Amino acid sequence: MSEVKYSKEHEWIKVEGDVGTIGITQHATEMLGDIVFVELPDVGSSVEKDGNAGVVESTKAASDVYTPISGEVMENNQAIVDDPGKINSDPENEAWFFKLKIKDSSELDSLMNKEEYDKFAKESGN
Repeated sequence: MSEVKYSKEHEWIKVEGDVGTIGITQHATEMLGDIVFVELPDVGSSVEKDGNAGVVESTKAASDVYTPISGEVMENNQAIVDDPGKINSDPENEAWFFKLKIKDSSELDSLMNKEEYDKFAKESGN
């Protein structure tokens, strides 16, 4: 069974076994506007919790993408590199950014569930 968690930096992670699929939230895409460019981490690279793992650029701003947990990048989503606009239309499903092999599943404990994240996003206003 999969579980989805959210970070305060507006990333989500869907956990299936020891694999995490990571992307940015609908709230993040609404703040960014039309996304025109994305840079993803290299397959085989290691990423650390809260570390920079990519970049998204929109018509409004450029923003770093952070990884909510540590691990090794197993796959990235070439479809969103080829067509960054997909991120705006389906950010929490088909427009995932990368998959990683989870290094320490206890790091998931610091993330929010959907209800907590929605409350956080509404209250933070950013």
